[in-house]
Amino acid sequence: MRVITGSARGRRLGELKGQETRPTAGKVKEGVFSALQFELEGRRALDLFAGTGQMGIEALSRGAKSCVFIDRRADAARLVQDNLAVCGFSDRGQVLCTDAMTYLTSLRGAKFDLIFLDPPYADDVLERAIAHIARFDILAEHGIIVAECPVDKTLPALSAPYRIHREYRYGKIKVTVYRRDGEETDA
Repeated sequence: MRVITGSARGRRLGELKGQETRPTAGKVKEGVFSALQFELEGRRALDLFAGTGQMGIEALSRGAKSCVFIDRRADAARLVQDNLAVCGFSDRGQVLCTDAMTYLTSLRGAKFDLIFLDPPYADDVLERAIAHIARFDILAEHGIIVAECPVDKTLPALSAPYRIHREYRYGKIKVTVYRRDGEETDA
């Protein structure tokens, strides 16, 4: 697993042993970042179910300002720190070893421009995370949520100012991109 492009292009990222963590497939990562390529510069990102941290690290490599990485597993959090160091991004990444929903519940007034959601597929944590992000308005104006899930899963529509922008399919994987509209006013 390598960083695709940007300042850390080609850097090899460490991976976790075992089957508990499922890294985003290369073709999915390439597709996501191809779609987002002009919307990363200066953004504040959240990699909520970080695993290896590859999605947040790819965003940093392509110009994101900072990224918070959340994973409940101590070995995953250590690996993300190691991967940040390998890429030279330790100063732009914050790694927290905590449960994703606990972290979301603890946020008070924090806003992210870009949120990556790729949790374990076995339960409903993705739907709960999406609902919580919208309910507590954690996404900044014109922000983006990238949610990965099995192709047969239907993700919830959200109330304005949130909306499903687009869905992409990569074999058995679906990526849903949500956007938060801005508060534009007529002048």
